[in-house]
Amino acid sequence: MRTPATTPAKRPTRRAPAARAALLALAAALIAAAVAAGAPGPAQAAGYKLFGTNEIQSKTLDKFTKWTELLTRYDGEAPNELNVCQPTAAEKCHIARWRIFLKQIAALPPMEQLQRVNQYVNDWLYVLDPVNYNQKDYWATPREFMYRNGDCEDYAFAKYVSLVHLGFPKEQMRLVVLQDLNLQIPHAVLVVYVEGVGWLLDNQIGQVIEANRVQHYKPIFSINEQAWWLHRG
Repeated sequence: MRTPATTPAKRPTRRAPAARAALLALAAALIAAAVAAGAPGPAQAAGYKLFGTNEIQSKTLDKFTKWTELLTRYDGEAPNELNVCQPTAAEKCHIARWRIFLKQIAALPPMEQLQRVNQYVNDWLYVLDPVNYNQKDYWATPREFMYRNGDCEDYAFAKYVSLVHLGFPKEQMRLVVLQDLNLQIPHAVLVVYVEGVGWLLDNQIGQVIEANRVQHYKPIFSINEQAWWLHRG
């Protein structure tokens, strides 16, 4: 199991203007794409209104190049995750430790797995993409994230992949890009549906809580490997 850091993970209070602009531009493009695609009517998970919104679903993921390229890059990395790793001063074996951690919690009840994964991933440090990658917006694989730290969507994707390894169905999880109405900044989280209820895994919140308890999040879109949803209302 990964040894906890001696200092707590840095929680962001602001997002760099460049990264914020990139997410807002993406949101605007996606709204246009939903209209152009003729997306079907509202589709809720078992009648559950995520953050109280209505949803328009589409299975056309062409506009989501950050997401689809991330999935492709991860498909190339995943086969090497179980390779033997010998820890040294330079090699911390983060991936091997992560996979050992997932094996250790594999028999726990689903809600406890959510909590443990959320805590584990949140232990990494928050680093903005312009600082980390010299790019406005970069979506990192778990390996990139665990060796370089990352920002909100990187936490969310590392949690998503962790839960896939634990057997959670991909169709019951979504990465959600939203607006934090308190801070007036874009943010990204993971929502996992368990028995029809959406549970929030957030790098800014230590506990896993029911998503609809959070009143200051306004979702823009959510996505998984099968579809994406535009949120309205």
